[in-house]
Amino acid sequence: MDKYEEFKKNVLKLIDINLSNYKEKQMKRRIKSLVSKNNFNDFDDYFDAIKKKDDLLNEFINYLTINVSEFYRNEKQWDILGNKIIPNLLSRKKKLKVWSSACSTGEEPYSIVMLLSKFIDLDNISILATDIDNEAINKAKIGLYSEKSLKELPIEFRDKYFDKIENTYKIKDIIKNKVTFKKMNLLSDPYPKDCDLILCRNVMIYFTEEIKSIMYEKFYNALTDIGVLFVGSTEQIIFPHKYNLQSLETFFYKKKTNK
Repeated sequence: MDKYEEFKKNVLKLIDINLSNYKEKQMKRRIKSLVSKNNFNDFDDYFDAIKKKDDLLNEFINYLTINVSEFYRNEKQWDILGNKIIPNLLSRKKKLKVWSSACSTGEEPYSIVMLLSKFIDLDNISILATDIDNEAINKAKIGLYSEKSLKELPIEFRDKYFDKIENTYKIKDIIKNKVTFKKMNLLSDPYPKDCDLILCRNVMIYFTEEIKSIMYEKFYNALTDIGVLFVGSTEQIIFPHKYNLQSLETFFYKKKTNK
């Protein structure tokens, strides 16, 4: 058996992540770079190491899940969210159920809380944020960020909701306490129900087309009748009708209606 195929089987048994769901060339190249970086000979040696050493395993999971995030990533899309999507949702419901489905180190769900605070009282805001990477979730719970990660965040939010500590910014508890973080595997765990807004951004590009189709169906079922799915800037759904979705704005989708 090919060593990478054996590696994939072993990883599935060890941490319940199926590497076959990811684009093969892209993922294999990424893992090879980790093998080389840590001075292992091949996939066999590398797996033996991550099985025994937590620090190597955590590094592998972190690298695998591509934790690149920042506040208000792709600012123009957040403008659409704040100027059109959220006002429309709030015109139909006073309290929204929001799920940040691949929250990484917390920038996205915290951005949503701050944006919603312009429309409704913080007491009425509650965000579910999930990720497969425990290390990323732990960083999110700490809420300490570099100045670079805040570069697209509106200054009003930075000044109001962060404490500057030397060259870093720590998010205040009044925002942090509005987010519930949970570990979740989007490929195998059940999705929450009755969501009014789901964010799944900059994740789908790493999966095969077959897996994307399954996930779109699950997102459809997770939405309320008025719910909106918000995807990343490289993840526009080309034929949304295939998944019973229709485009509201570029990168924003709702359930298809007969009207």
